[in-house]
Amino acid sequence: IANIMEKQGYQPVRINHLGDWGTQFGKLIVAYRMWGDEAKVKAEPIKELLTLYVRFHDEAKDNPSLEDQGREWFKKLEDGDEEALHLWKWFRDESLKEFMKIYDLMNVSFDSTNGEAFYNDKMDRVVTLLEEKGLLTESDGALVVSLDEYDMPPSLIKKSDGATLYATRDLAAALYRHETYDFAKAVYVVGNEQRLHFQQLYKVLEKMGYDWSRDMHHIPFGMMLKDGKKMSTRKGKVVLLEEVLSQAIADVQKVIEEKNPSLANKEEVARQVGVGAVIFHDLKNYRLNDINFSLEEMLTFEGETGPYVQYTHARACSLLRRGNFHPAQTALTDGALDSKEAWAVITLLNGFPEVIERASDNFDPSQIGKYVIDLAQSFNKFYANVRILAEEEDIKASRLQLVAAVVAVLKEGLRLLGLSAPEEM
Repeated sequence: IANIMEKQGYQPVRINHLGDWGTQFGKLIVAYRMWGDEAKVKAEPIKELLTLYVRFHDEAKDNPSLEDQGREWFKKLEDGDEEALHLWKWFRDESLKEFMKIYDLMNVSFDSTNGEAFYNDKMDRVVTLLEEKGLLTESDGALVVSLDEYDMPPSLIKKSDGATLYATRDLAAALYRHETYDFAKAVYVVGNEQRLHFQQLYKVLEKMGYDWSRDMHHIPFGMMLKDGKKMSTRKGKVVLLEEVLSQAIADVQKVIEEKNPSLANKEEVARQVGVGAVIFHDLKNYRLNDINFSLEEMLTFEGETGPYVQYTHARACSLLRRGNFHPAQTALTDGALDSKEAWAVITLLNGFPEVIERASDNFDPSQIGKYVIDLAQSFNKFYANVRILAEEEDIKASRLQLVAAVVAVLKEGLRLLGLSAPEEM
């Protein structure tokens, strides 16, 4: 979405708002103190911390007092306890190092990784502002902002024990981001189950008199399912992205060794195709749809997949090399592009700017995903039915100009989705 907005002339600030605070850290601290092993966490941070987190929930079924201990340790963390802070910071740093490896693999970068913890010292101001504006009311000992006029439940600002909540933190984050970046739009890409939370958040900001809340958008998305079922971190029913990417790259490497062992920079191409396959499988689907996870489906070179589009791009590049194409300044030759197959490609190319605009207006990358599939299919029909490398030089040059246009648009469409476009595969 940031790539698409940038294409439309915005200057995106990419923020990874990490969930680096909350009771789950109290639970993790308890689990580590009971069963943890420093060397294991250092060796495989994500795997080991996940194992400890799952074990905590397994053991808590028979020993509910663990849940209380988790809450106690999170309270210690909030109160600045030295051991709790030390462990929290270590878990966060180790995790972030691992996340960065995966982001690098996917060619994803961020301008900020300020997560929930960053806003800890910015929440009192929100409570004070709400008090000054006369928006806080008491309900069962908790402080809330009523949203009755919007037929919504009240927004919880402070629990009866004085602890602040998600809403308080997100209000603090919204104020900070508006003051820091003076945004034209603030786009929150967060799962569909948080829809009500964001509706409430924007209405509270509106009641506080902030007109810019109208420029805030929640971009919900569906779930990645495993065998048709929802995944669960607590139960350990998850698929780790790092393992998926490694497997995808290894599978593509095998195909290259079979089909094209003399390919230059094989490892880089395997990375581009393997990682691209996983990303494309997600982004070609409308974001609100739930997607069933299937590595096999992602990696096929036929059908509506990333490798299919990348392979089409590589095939078109190969045609340009074989035809010794040089971008000509000459006019197109009459009759060279009269076939219905050529016109189908030209019509699609002509619609690319409109597709980007639709994707941007609806925060919907699948518009571009579907478009590059259509263009790849249309080009392959043209390739199958028309002699592109014709004997007549002027006809060949005209047809290769069309091929060059397809290369440029496929490459850009893939780039907007975060995929590379190898020239040889």
